Amino acid sequence: QVQLVESGGGLVQPGGSLRLACAASGFTFSSSAMSWYRQAPGKQRESVASVFTTGRSTIYGDSLKGRFTASRDNAKNTMYLQMNSLKPEDTAVYYCQAVLYDLRTYWGQGTQVTVSS
Repeated sequence: QVQLVESGGGLVQPGGSLRLACAASGFTFSSSAMSWYRQAPGKQRESVASVFTTGRSTIYGDSLKGRFTASRDNAKNTMYLQMNSLKPEDTAVYYCQAVLYDLRTYWGQGTQVTVSS
């Protein structure tokens, strides 16, 4: 069965860095578009980044560009989100999403990122 497991979240001070990972199994990872989303308390879930089957990545939102980088390692069936210069407004639960070749969509359980001094 399809599984997406996020890891790497935690508590970090403003200006710090975290690297999230999304380990995938149960489907052909290399043929699937992968994305990161986040949801802050009381807010809607929003797109953070996508990494396509070609390896090309996109970061959504001007406030994230230059600070966040998304990548994938098809050999490890894992997607990453490198987050630098973290701000308190980056505090959220970060989710991994997979869209398979037939457009079936799956979500991970999320990992909490808290940016606070």
